[in-house]
Amino acid sequence: MYRSGHVGVGLFLYAPVGYFLLSGGRFALAVAGFVVVVWFAMVPDLDTRTRLLTHRGATHTLAFAALFGLACGAGGWALGTRLVGFGPRPLAGFGGLLGALVVLAHLLADWLTPMGVAPFWPLSSRRYSLGLATAANTTANALLLLLGAGATAITLRLVGLI
Repeated sequence: MYRSGHVGVGLFLYAPVGYFLLSGGRFALAVAGFVVVVWFAMVPDLDTRTRLLTHRGATHTLAFAALFGLACGAGGWALGTRLVGFGPRPLAGFGGLLGALVVLAHLLADWLTPMGVAPFWPLSSRRYSLGLATAANTTANALLLLLGAGATAITLRLVGLI
């Protein structure tokens, strides 16, 4: 999928987290999570910017989701030591959740394409694919973005923000 499709799937998966935060009065965290999901939606595709990695290889795995989650958790911890009113542990957990969610959303979107993903690499190189639409399919990407925007709108409506 392209950026719009990846953002859409990310927003769709983030909607329940956003609802939980917003309904608990954590507006700043909810917005920060939304920004992280959108901003980092394409992190696994950094493999296309180097000759050291193959596309949809190591960065399109559950191991990378865990690794990126740990990195974002470390960033949350560092941020939590500097922000008044949060603390490092909650922000580390939140950062870890967001980092893993971003990569998992990316894998889910790429799973829809004929090329698919090998999420269990290096334990297994078996690729999984639903083959529903090519990554370049503008209709599929638009529909995924609409799905994510719709989930976000429903979340905002449920908490009374729209």
